[in-house]
Amino acid sequence: MPMAPSLNVFGEKLVSCSEAPMTGFFRDGCCNTSDQDAASHTICAGVTAEFLAFSKGNGNDLSTPRPEYGFAGLKPGDSWCLCASRWLEAHENGAAPHIHLTRTHQLALEIVPIETMKAFAVDLN
Repeated sequence: MPMAPSLNVFGEKLVSCSEAPMTGFFRDGCCNTSDQDAASHTICAGVTAEFLAFSKGNGNDLSTPRPEYGFAGLKPGDSWCLCASRWLEAHENGAAPHIHLTRTHQLALEIVPIETMKAFAVDLN
């Protein structure tokens, strides 16, 4: 399946989320997506200890290294392409991390309203 157009929530060119650690559904550093990405890894977030604990407690351990997959584990302050539904779940439970809107794919808007994202944005003027 082809990749969706690489545009952010403003309809502009999607900016890289992180290359250290390398993130994204396609492991290209961006929160690009396609029909193959059923979980919609489209929100670029700066992860926090609170979010990592929340995610681990809900079955998605992002902090433990998994060398067999080339994954060093995330630590607070890392940027990562999160599943939009997981971010929304964290938001509903008071554990949502900040969002980089210029690095968040426009298809995240199908799951999380822009007003909600803007309240957590670190890159609004």
